[in-house]
Amino acid sequence: MKEILRNMDDFKIIEMYRDVLVEMKSRNLIRSSNLIGDWGERLAINFYNESPQLPNLEAVRVGTKNVDAISREFERYSIKTTTTKMTGVFNGLNDVNSEQPQKQKFEYVIIVMLNKDLSLKAIYELDWENFLTLKKWNKSKKTWYLSISNELKRKSKVLYDNESNLTI
Repeated sequence: MKEILRNMDDFKIIEMYRDVLVEMKSRNLIRSSNLIGDWGERLAINFYNESPQLPNLEAVRVGTKNVDAISREFERYSIKTTTTKMTGVFNGLNDVNSEQPQKQKFEYVIIVMLNKDLSLKAIYELDWENFLTLKKWNKSKKTWYLSISNELKRKSKVLYDNESNLTI
């Protein structure tokens, strides 16, 4: 397959990528065109649902603000997937200089770390309070994100980490 791709022209590769996205959507592997984010959400939800000690999660409607999944107890989960040391942004939170109390947007954030080949590297869970203490301001995007630091790993519930062979 790699040899076929290497010999394919650029436009044919883009066409093939489009076809793969369409097929992945038809199989419900992804729900939008955000391949990395959707794949991470699927991995997280499957991981929770296959782990007896974790709550069962159900994906919410695409486009729901701040929340990607919900438990049977109606706990809200934001799921962020990354292949780097920082998450995507958390929209809808107060600006950095706001004096307004921050309204709680979710109970937990699940961070899914993927290797460059999209295999699962780690899953971390942070509660709302720890999220608030760890969030960092992105000046250019004017919103918040999380850095995958040692402090984040210490404050989170480590559900899976293939580097340390840890699985709950």
